[in-house]
Amino acid sequence: EATETSSSVYVASVLVALFSNFEKGQYLPLNHPKQMAHPSMLLHRPLASLPSSAFFFLPATLALFTTLFILFYIFTTPSLFISHQHKHNLKYPLGPSQSSPLTPILPSNGSFHLSAKFPFNDVFGGEDGTVSPVSSRSHFGSKGNSMNDIDVFRDGDIFLEDYQQMNRSFKIYVYPHRRDDPFAHVFLPVDFEPGGNYASESYFKKALMNSHFITEDPRKADLFFLPFSIARLRHDRRVGGGGIQSFIRDYISNISTKYPYWNRTGGADHFYVACHSIGRSAMAKAEDVKLNAIQIVCSSSYFLPGYVAHKDASLPQVWPRTDDPPTTTSERKKLAFFAGAINSPVREKLVKFWRNDSEIYAHFGRLKTPYADELLGSKFCLHVKGFEVNTARIADSLYYGCVPIILANYYDLPFADILNWKSFSIAVVTVDIPLLKKILRGITSDEYSSLRGNVLKVRKHFQWHVPPIDFDAFFMVMYELWLRRSCIRMSND
Repeated sequence: EATETSSSVYVASVLVALFSNFEKGQYLPLNHPKQMAHPSMLLHRPLASLPSSAFFFLPATLALFTTLFILFYIFTTPSLFISHQHKHNLKYPLGPSQSSPLTPILPSNGSFHLSAKFPFNDVFGGEDGTVSPVSSRSHFGSKGNSMNDIDVFRDGDIFLEDYQQMNRSFKIYVYPHRRDDPFAHVFLPVDFEPGGNYASESYFKKALMNSHFITEDPRKADLFFLPFSIARLRHDRRVGGGGIQSFIRDYISNISTKYPYWNRTGGADHFYVACHSIGRSAMAKAEDVKLNAIQIVCSSSYFLPGYVAHKDASLPQVWPRTDDPPTTTSERKKLAFFAGAINSPVREKLVKFWRNDSEIYAHFGRLKTPYADELLGSKFCLHVKGFEVNTARIADSLYYGCVPIILANYYDLPFADILNWKSFSIAVVTVDIPLLKKILRGITSDEYSSLRGNVLKVRKHFQWHVPPIDFDAFFMVMYELWLRRSCIRMSND
């Protein structure tokens, strides 16, 4: 406050001096050297009688005044912002954490004491429910201060306590659709085991519709589920990729007319789930969905305007596998591995630098060896941005016990509200692709052991099951939704 006051006094004194000189005529010299006119005299003199110098000094004086006003604003405004921030203790930050270009950090709000019956072992993987210390670099591969005692969770106590409460009380209302509806296959869960790159969308709906979270009483609902399937609409010949936007617009119009729930909040207590990137652009004709509803999408990029961090959430893209993850402890001889189509500048740059390297295997096109063998034989597995920030490669890496290297800027990583990604992965900004080997070699054997140990702990959260099991991908997505529920339940009046 003292600094602000002194700055204001200084700027004010400058302004007074300026106008004092202005009144004396020092900034408007006229033809006669002794003629010092009051500025107001200019208003009464014909323009033709004014000297040419007046037309220079008038705008110059105005420019000087404007500059000083801006300086005054700069001196005083920052302290106002700082004061405002200190007076409001936000539960969540408003943007990505400064300590990482990829994931937001949610601060701890205290600790909770849990019942001894709660399955600590299932979550943490330790016999006593504890987590081994993890050492990770404060900057990707740099020689900064190491971070000790990092948990795989941002706050395990809070997560477990909230998880219990979520299981007890969280309720979802799903807009009903009959099996004879012409688009029943779009609204109802599939009656088969989901497959393919975008299976996460179908797995979630299938699990939700058979879970204890469903309520048929909308008065008890915390959130309302919009059950359309973007993946199935995309393959429906009546709709296709070009007709999805109109379909969603008409669907929202129908439910807002038939039911009162959308209109009460403008859709703020509604959500939908989509894994294909077209799901986000599908809302172009339904602005309220994009701006108000919770979007659970795989293509979760801070960089794209259709995704709003902390309102929306990242859905993990998982290639479904029915077998248990491998437990092999064989030696991983390759430093790093990537294989995929060259469909982005990031992948093109990666292959350009490392395609002929003896330690970093960067392939494009079809592999001559099994994909699983490459993942099992590599210490680090590269998740590289393609058309979108998301691919199934993170879940692939975790499944095969390979530490993920994330080459995708502005990626709001799945479960970033819950998991501490620095404890089991390394993020490398795309501009540092030429330094990739140096970064990976800079990771010590102890650090790598900690990273890989945590990979084995978190991979259960990136798997789908039918029916779902505790702490798998379904329950983790439900927890993300639970965090985003409103604390106010609307009445039906």
